[in-house]
Amino acid sequence: MARRPTPIGTPQPTGLAHVVDLVKTTIPPLHPAGLPFVLAPLGVAVLGRRRRWVRNTALLASGACAAFFRHPHRVPPNRANVAVSPADGEVALVDTAVPPAELNMGDQPVPRVSIFLSVLDVHVQRSPVAGEVLQVVHKSGEFLSADLAEASEANERNSMLLRTDNGHEVAVVQIAGLIARRIVCDATVGDRLPIGDTYGLIRFGSRVDTYFPVGSTLLVERGQRAVGAETVLAQLP
Repeated sequence: MARRPTPIGTPQPTGLAHVVDLVKTTIPPLHPAGLPFVLAPLGVAVLGRRRRWVRNTALLASGACAAFFRHPHRVPPNRANVAVSPADGEVALVDTAVPPAELNMGDQPVPRVSIFLSVLDVHVQRSPVAGEVLQVVHKSGEFLSADLAEASEANERNSMLLRTDNGHEVAVVQIAGLIARRIVCDATVGDRLPIGDTYGLIRFGSRVDTYFPVGSTLLVERGQRAVGAETVLAQLP
């Protein structure tokens, strides 16, 4: 979700409309998958409004879920032939690794960047490149802590393979974590995704690996904070 620019000469809102506009630009929207998690505690708060501890606990839970499922606007860079971060979080690995076997990309190591998402990070996933979805494969597995190196192989995951207009293939893998038990991927084979477009979500703490074609130049370092759809991870060949 990228914020639509306001054309030059557009009248600026005033009064109440200006306040509403400020709220909209300050508070991120909610991802649709989060609605049940926000509305259910609100219902409990309404039903238990006469009991302060029930009401306050339910409101706190609803607010926490709203924060977790936030879906902020992002503006991808307009640089050519780059790949952006598919998620918010900390760069956990910058290395080379064999892509997931289910994608049939061969057994040779390729450049990889892993992003670890804590429960405090935005948890939507965004397409690292603009391209066509060639494969989407879900694989069952364990639920090890997502910050462990072996999580890429052992944990439950959803792998997606994209092909850019230049013919480069980029794989992005949603990996479940110790607490995360649900991976959502809205993309299907044949879809064309713009760079930075939201395509999925992981609940509640996870990791996202991106595999790049050989010859790509990785532009981030381990420990760096990445912003989904905006931080450039790599320059493609």
